[in-house]
Amino acid sequence: MLRQPAVSGRFYPSHPSELASQVRNFAASFQEKSPRNVSACLVPHAGYMYSGHVAGAVYGSIALPKEIILLGVRHYPRGEAAAILSEGAWRTPLGDAAIDATLAAEIRAACPLLREDSVAHSGEHSLEVQLPFLQVLGPGFTFVPIALGTVHWDSLVKIGEGLGRVLKAREGRVLLLTTSDLNHYEDDDTTRKKDHQAIDRLLAMDARGLFDVCRQNEISMCGLGPAVAMLTAMRTIGAKNAEVVKYATSADVSGDKATVVGYVGMTFV
Repeated sequence: MLRQPAVSGRFYPSHPSELASQVRNFAASFQEKSPRNVSACLVPHAGYMYSGHVAGAVYGSIALPKEIILLGVRHYPRGEAAAILSEGAWRTPLGDAAIDATLAAEIRAACPLLREDSVAHSGEHSLEVQLPFLQVLGPGFTFVPIALGTVHWDSLVKIGEGLGRVLKAREGRVLLLTTSDLNHYEDDDTTRKKDHQAIDRLLAMDARGLFDVCRQNEISMCGLGPAVAMLTAMRTIGAKNAEVVKYATSADVSGDKATVVGYVGMTFV
């Protein structure tokens, strides 16, 4: 199966050279001679105009391995609530990115709640917008796409524990690349306060605390499910450290503080 781009020309440029240049510019000021090895990262997935600089800060600062699990959101009520694709490729203006069938088989065995489903992925942008960053900054990679629509605690924990077992078996050769935006469509002051409540729980690597604070305080973190699964995976492998690389809201670009979305870039080791 070849998955065609769904948001090219809207969330990111459709012209290959413009897209590659934009990605390089986003990452340039954060690129290091000795990029850090991390177990997982959290990046936003809005249009590049608004959140590309936050995602680029993470991508520019870490070592990108050749095997990547892309864990994101199913924004739309179509397809399975926990959807994986195990073969084929995804196309962007920069070419085709191949799915890692061997890694996908290991994930399916470890995470039986995941269902093979192309429908959940067909129009979803949260994973697609990560691929150009990887194609420019870490060419030659293979990946496994997972989209979570579920926000059921027990299911998220089971998926996270399974992903943790896969990461542990691969002994640091796989990056768990997780994507979420933070609070949506409130004013800038309110969003920043709510976002930092969620970020505090992410820094503490506290999956249950993140789940509870978002639900109790109505923090509309769209990737709450993926983030909970990621933190559970980090606990499973014994990760100890979390770091904020960059935080921003859409107001930092648009100047409109009335209705904003928050973005954070983080790493986990």
